[in-house]
Amino acid sequence: MQNIAITIIQSDLDWEAIEANLGRFDAQIDALDTDTDLIVLPEMFSTGFSMNAGELAEEMDGRAITWMRNKSVEKKAVITGSVMVRDQGRFFNRLVWAQPDGLMATYDKKHLFRYAGEEKIYTAGQRLLTVTLKGWRIRPFICYDLRFPIWTRNLNCGYDFAIFVANWPAKRAPHWRALLKARAIENQSYVVAVNRVGLDGNGFEYHGHSAVIDPTGEVLFEKAQDTFTATFNLSPDVLTRYREKFPAWMDADYNMVKNNTAF
Repeated sequence: MQNIAITIIQSDLDWEAIEANLGRFDAQIDALDTDTDLIVLPEMFSTGFSMNAGELAEEMDGRAITWMRNKSVEKKAVITGSVMVRDQGRFFNRLVWAQPDGLMATYDKKHLFRYAGEEKIYTAGQRLLTVTLKGWRIRPFICYDLRFPIWTRNLNCGYDFAIFVANWPAKRAPHWRALLKARAIENQSYVVAVNRVGLDGNGFEYHGHSAVIDPTGEVLFEKAQDTFTATFNLSPDVLTRYREKFPAWMDADYNMVKNNTAF
């Protein structure tokens, strides 16, 4: 593994306004004054966490995904975040991993947020995704997935850092913060988490608390409420040394998760 530069963008979102949100992130990415390998956007970054998929979901060649592909090529960096997608007559909350070479990979949210009726609109994904960048094995998840440690379990050190993109409301922020640390500690991996801020169209408030957490559970960065763009450089040395010194991963239970997908 090589050192990797990761940019996280914590932002307000215009409710169900795709063009406005794409314009917002376009400007924020263009304002970057440092090189980066990976840019992470929130869950449903083009619309907010809406159930209005019938009007807003796009095909895989739609506006937001095309923008991701083009921006990735332009900036020579991977861009990832989730959008509403219509695929073969079904709707998905789909994370797209857009690479500078034009290739894309996807992960469909496995755990749909029943409290908001997400499972009535969207279809749950059934497969994990592992992508590789600069030698790092990266596994992305979406919001509510954070609550399910079996699904996020890092068997045999199958990934080096997890990404969680979210629209996680302020009233449950203590859960978000505690679970992010737990996922880093139990999986002996970095965690990179990006949440939104502001008020959505349903009146729910979001305080962000986007964070970068190391494999020991130390919070390297966390910021609430403000809109910001920040870039972090991660070295594999901390991860490698910690796994060697404290090899708890070797005693994990291995009959939990199937259907890992490598890209």
